[in-house]
Amino acid sequence: MTNPPSIDELRTEVRDWLARNWSPLPPSTDPWVSSPEQITWTEKVLDAGYAAPSYPTEWFGRGYPRQLAGVIQQEFRAVKAPGACQDRYNIPANTLFAFGSDELKRALLRDFLTGRARTCLLYSEPGAGSDLAGVSATAVRDGDRWVVNGQKVWTSGAATSEYGLLIARTDWDVPKHKGLSFFMIPMRQPGIEVRPLVQITGESHFNEVFLSDATVPHANLLGGEGNGWRVLQTALAYERSIMGDGGRGSRNKSKADSLVELARAHGRLDDAALREQLAGVLALRELNQLNNARAKATTGQGSSSSIMSLGKLAMSRILHSEAALKTEIIGAESLLAGPDNPESDDVNFLSLNAFFTSIGGGTDQIQRTIIGERVLGLPKEPEVDRDIPFRQARRS
Repeated sequence: MTNPPSIDELRTEVRDWLARNWSPLPPSTDPWVSSPEQITWTEKVLDAGYAAPSYPTEWFGRGYPRQLAGVIQQEFRAVKAPGACQDRYNIPANTLFAFGSDELKRALLRDFLTGRARTCLLYSEPGAGSDLAGVSATAVRDGDRWVVNGQKVWTSGAATSEYGLLIARTDWDVPKHKGLSFFMIPMRQPGIEVRPLVQITGESHFNEVFLSDATVPHANLLGGEGNGWRVLQTALAYERSIMGDGGRGSRNKSKADSLVELARAHGRLDDAALREQLAGVLALRELNQLNNARAKATTGQGSSSSIMSLGKLAMSRILHSEAALKTEIIGAESLLAGPDNPESDDVNFLSLNAFFTSIGGGTDQIQRTIIGERVLGLPKEPEVDRDIPFRQARRS
C-alpha cells in the first residue's frame, strides 16, 4: 500500500463503517459452528479489508503495518464486534497464508477467514503429546495425493470440521524433527472416524480421530515435504497466543460477574487477605496483556515467538488462581452445584476446566522448557534421539 491513512483518519473510517454496518449478532448455540448471521457479518468485514489488514490487498487485506491494524482491532473491540484482525489469531488462515501455495490460498483462505470452512488441529497422539516431534501417524505419497494412517487425540471440534491441520511422518529414515510434513486434510471423507472424549466437566470438547487410508491432495501440503516441524511451530505460536489472551473460563460468561463485583456482592471486599489475593490476580491479567502485546509486536507472518509461551503459561496460572479466589469468595456455597446454584456451579466448572489450559496447546511443563531454553537461554535438556533416524528411536 503506497499511501496508508493516518491513525486518526483510519479510526474515523472504521468508526463510520461500524456505525453503518454493525448490529449485535444472536448468541451462538455451538462454539464450533458459525451461524449464517456470523458468516454474513464476517464476509462484510473481509470485503472491507478489516479481517486481515496486514495481508496484501490481493489476499483480502490492506497491507497495513501492525500499528494501523491495531487501530482497527481497537475500534471493533469498542463495540464488541467480531471478525477483525484475524491475522493475529486465526490459526488455519495464518498458517495457510504463511506456507500455502497461491493455488491453495485461492481455494481456502477466504473460507477460513469467513468461518465457512471450520478446522481442527490433528497434532497430538496417544504416544506423542508433549513431544510432537515423536508423532508416528504416517503419510505416504501416492501420485498426486498422500495416504494417511494413524491416530490423533485431544482434537477439538473434529466432528464439525471441514479440514484438519495435520502433522504426519513422511520419512522414517531421518531424525524425528526432519521427517515430518504438514497438511490440510479434508475431514469429510471415508477413512476418518471421530470419537468424542467425555471430560471431567461433562462436556465432550475433545475427540479421538482415527485415520485409515484417508487421503489428502499433494496440493494441500504446506511448507514442502519434510518441513512440517517449522510449519507446526508457527501454528502452535498462534494457538498459544489465543490461549494466552483469554483462556477458556466460565460455562456461561453472560452470568459471570467480575471478581470485584462478586466479592462486593458477598460482602468480602473489606477482607484484607482476600483483597490482596484479588489484586494479585488482576495484576497477573494486566501483566499478561502487556506481555502478549510485546510478543505480537515482535512476531511476523510465518514466524513464531517463544514469548508466546509466557502468555500461555501465565493464563494457566490466572485461571487456576481465579477459580481458587472465586471459591474463597463464595465460601461453603461452592459445595453446591446444578442450575439451582448458578454461582457455585460456575465456580466449580471453572475449577475443573482450568486444567484445559494447563494441558491444551502444550502442557505447563512444556511451556517452562521452551521459556527456559529459548527465552532465558538455559542449557537444553539432553535428547538422545534427536540425531538418529526415527525408525531407530525408542517410542511409546
